[in-house]
Parts: sequence; C-alpha cells; structure tokens
Amino acid sequence: MKTIGLIGGMSWESTSNYYQIINREVKGQLGGLHSAKLCLYSVDFAEIEALQHQGRWEDTATILSAAAQSVEAGGADFILICTNTMHKVADQIQASVNVPLLHIADTTAEQLVADGIKKVGLLGTRFTMEQDFYKQRLIRKFGIDVIVPSTEDQTTIHDIIYNELCKGEIREASRQSYLAIMSQLVEMGAEAVILGCTEIAMLVGPQYTDIKLYDTTEIHAKAAVDVALKGM
Repeated sequence: MKTIGLIGGMSWESTSNYYQIINREVKGQLGGLHSAKLCLYSVDFAEIEALQHQGRWEDTATILSAAAQSVEAGGADFILICTNTMHKVADQIQASVNVPLLHIADTTAEQLVADGIKKVGLLGTRFTMEQDFYKQRLIRKFGIDVIVPSTEDQTTIHDIIYNELCKGEIREASRQSYLAIMSQLVEMGAEAVILGCTEIAMLVGPQYTDIKLYDTTEIHAKAAVDVALKGM
C-alpha cells in the first residue's frame, strides 16, 4: 500500500471527511483491520483565507509547497490538496516536490467523462467559479462544457462557504438557496452539478435533489485509494 499525503485544513471540516472516506474505502477493499497509510499536514486556514482574499496567491503557494515537502519527507508516495480552490497554485506545489500530485479537477473530470456528461454546472468559491484555473482545465483537457451561476449567486455561494460551512454551520435556508441555484444551472443546460468546494457536500447531497451531483471530496478521496492500492 502506498502512503497518501494530504495537505488539509482548508477547512479542517472537509479534511476530516477525506480522512473518513479514505479509511472507509481501504477497509472496504481490504477488509479486516486494514486502514490507510496517511501523512497529513493541516494548515491554519485563517492564514490561507486572508491571503486568498488579498490576492496573494504566491504567498499561499509558498505555504502549501512547504506543507507538500513535509508530507513528502514524512513518506508520502503522492499528494492531495484537500481543497478545490488551492489547485490554483497546484503547478507551483507540484514543482516543489518529487512525488506526483493527484489533481482534484482531473479525478472529477474523469468521472464525468466516464458517465458521458458533456455540460456541467460548477459551484465553488468565487475564485473557483470566476477564474480559469479550474474551468479551463475541464474544458481544454477533457472537452467538458462548464457553466457557472450569475455574479449575484456566486456571491451567495461564496459567502455561505466561508461564513458557515468552513465553520461547520449547516443552515436550512442556505441549503434551499443552493438548491435553487443548482436548479437554475440545470435550466441553463447542465446535465449535472460539480460540488466544486470540499465543504458543499456537507450542505447538499443526493437526498435533497434529483440533480446528478459530483462531490469532489468523495471522488478525490476514492481516487487516492485507487492509486494507493493499485497492484495489491
């Protein structure tokens, strides 16, 4: 079994879901008392969040590159960044280490392609929805058409993520807001919706809607297990 390196804490709420999913999958595949071999570096999200909103992305890359080097030194055979937004600096992080980085957008897109999804709605932080680092990867590398909510709805989604979900707060009114926005994306032609922030699945899931959802946390975590157990 390979050792999975996790760069987490963004937020720790969703990182805990990574830990549970990965260990649950390893146990499910290997049985008995098996659990995952993991090396986790959890950052202080307050520092990262401040730099994000100041546009100081190179500074975030420096912090997360140091974290990546730590998990590599700790024995990680490959690395996951346990957040969608910080894949904005994925190339810088990959360049800082000698082990591969398992990209969250790639694992999600591979599942979309396997399911025959051609047009998808994307929810996430404003950074993920507005900027090209995530959307264009899906479009150019995988040929998937990506649509995002209106500017006003992006603000709603973003604020709920940072002010509620990252703090572990789940509010019914916020769930209904998300469901309404997702329905609008479907009306615009989306065949499915990517939950492109690792906290969103805490708020909405298949039990609340008939819309086909792609939970990036679950997809990314399960892909990590596949890599870790390959050849066993």
